[in-house]
Amino acid sequence: MIRSGVLSFIAFFFLVFTSLAIAKTESYHAAIDEDGVQRVEVVGGGYFYKPDHITVKVNVPVELKIRKEEGIIPHDFVIDAPDAGITVKESLTSESKVIRFTPTKVGTYPFYCSKKPPFFKSHRDKGMEGVLEVVE
Repeated sequence: MIRSGVLSFIAFFFLVFTSLAIAKTESYHAAIDEDGVQRVEVVGGGYFYKPDHITVKVNVPVELKIRKEEGIIPHDFVIDAPDAGITVKESLTSESKVIRFTPTKVGTYPFYCSKKPPFFKSHRDKGMEGVLEVVE
């Protein structure tokens, strides 16, 4: 009887952690609007970005509309890829901000929160990061 209870407990936790791992990544493939701009809305907070994998086309303008969830913990949004025409470091607020750039090089570029309180892990180390994938 104890054995079946333990097995049920293990199965339950396996399902929960598997679904959390699957749910963690949210991809978004940006479409090109009628005006020739790729638009993406990004929300940050609680040590995540949603979506955390964004795919855009090279040499097509990108407009990111970024904000953070309500709360007192500060977050920012950083992409440091000057060789690809992308340099962003913007503090997030609950009000949306618009960031514009045109990626000039195909590749995969990380974005992340650079905040790190003293004596604690950085927000990036806690999982607040994602990938901007630039394709042909």
